[in-house]
Amino acid sequence: MSELLPYQYVVLRCVPRVEREEFLNVGVVLYCQARDLLEAAWHVDTDRVQHVFPDLDVSRLCEGLAFVDGVCAGDERGGAAASQPLGTRFGFLKAPRSTVLQPGPVHGGMTTDPGAELQRLLDRLVR
Repeated sequence: MSELLPYQYVVLRCVPRVEREEFLNVGVVLYCQARDLLEAAWHVDTDRVQHVFPDLDVSRLCEGLAFVDGVCAGDERGGAAASQPLGTRFGFLKAPRSTVLQPGPVHGGMTTDPGAELQRLLDRLVR
């Protein structure tokens, strides 16, 4: 029997006009302290995004998601935040902000395979 591991995650939302409180889910960030794992997975359906938000620059949205990837990976794409410990990086990514790319509330769960759980969450909440 595999060990159940606790994890936390946030859904990344595309929110072009904050005042309207309309959004589309575009990604997930998962943090599993027990496995020293911080990963993001995202999917932008360009046609869907442009249909709902015709004035949005989708390439800028994807740049923001690439920044999130860099923070998770700890590489230069994530700037100064990428050099912090994993828990601090997750804290940075889950912090509320008033930009086009926003995290939703933090949720948690248990899994035996955090990588597979990230894909399951992406398929369930984004695609």
